[in-house]
Amino acid sequence: MRTILITGPGGGGRTTTAAATALAAAREGTRTLVLSADRTDTLGAALDAVTGPVPQEVAPRLTAWRPDAAERFREDLTAFQARAASAFDLLGASRLDPEELTPLPGAEELALLRALRDAALAESHDLLVVDLPPTPQALALLALPEELRRYLRRLLPAERQAARALRPVLGRLAGVPMPAEWLYETAARWDLELAAVEAVVADRDTVVRLVAEPGPAGADSVRAATLALALRGLRPDVLVASRVLPEDAAHGWLAGPVAQQRKVLEEWRESYDVRPVAHLGQDPRGADDLAALAVPGVNGTTSTVEWTVADRLAEDGVLVWHLPLPGAIRDELDLVRRGDELVVTAGRLRRIVPLPSALRRCTVAGAALREGELRVRFAPDPHLWPRTR
Repeated sequence: MRTILITGPGGGGRTTTAAATALAAAREGTRTLVLSADRTDTLGAALDAVTGPVPQEVAPRLTAWRPDAAERFREDLTAFQARAASAFDLLGASRLDPEELTPLPGAEELALLRALRDAALAESHDLLVVDLPPTPQALALLALPEELRRYLRRLLPAERQAARALRPVLGRLAGVPMPAEWLYETAARWDLELAAVEAVVADRDTVVRLVAEPGPAGADSVRAATLALALRGLRPDVLVASRVLPEDAAHGWLAGPVAQQRKVLEEWRESYDVRPVAHLGQDPRGADDLAALAVPGVNGTTSTVEWTVADRLAEDGVLVWHLPLPGAIRDELDLVRRGDELVVTAGRLRRIVPLPSALRRCTVAGAALREGELRVRFAPDPHLWPRTR
């Protein structure tokens, strides 16, 4: 199944673009599911239909789904309390009733991740269009599966499960309950679920599409989003420039906005595959308005970017890891080697990535930012590198 992840700055037209993209694909004969996590039904407003926690067909071959984050949050926390009853009893903590539970910040994003996984595994549609949250939240959402899996591996490493039979004995000796079997089973299940979501994002049939209105705020958002996506090994397949004013409107008070949009569009075309979508003069609502937007088709190029290791041992005795980071600023970059991981920081963005196997036997020998690409040099560690005859 092909997946299109759509994001952009708040109010930039991403939900409308997601609805128009899904509707256009469905009209071409593709079984399409459009997914959104908005608390308010902005997706339904664009489609002129009601969407909710139950997937509903809103047009021929088009299904819309807006998961109920509150209900899933209550179900998960209630199940967790039941499983952790012994720990709560030890602490003397009282349990929360489902009726008093309200979702915490981030519950919508977690519900969207789970729905994304369920939709991908169901394979009941040919195309999945996901209306992601605004860019900052969307980027954190895309990073969440990898980060949570890393935390789980550190807190509950798989090798500790080998001592399952000893935990009751250790518990009696220590006088306190040891981690129960369900904790490790839950961690393993979460790891599988997160891996499934991570696989959808990393799949070569998944593309990330940016939507922004050409202007100063939109330009800043696109620039930040491009760097953040690159840090995750992703890039947008196209940049949808929404609400583009017609050139023949460049008179009177509209002359300034038209000139501003023209300038930003020219800058964007130097780095992106830009697809302008005209301003309709009103907020699009319903199938006719969405069809008039002429959004780009669903057959975009892959969004994944390879972080390649170049072998330069014959030249100067080093290996070079190439990390594309368009828009990165040299003074805001920082690298820290931690065991078999590399901590890459670009401004307020950070990612901890495992080193390729060859580089784990090397030491960092330097780094340079050239033409939007970070090149990290590694020198073989003589104590770890295989000896040559």
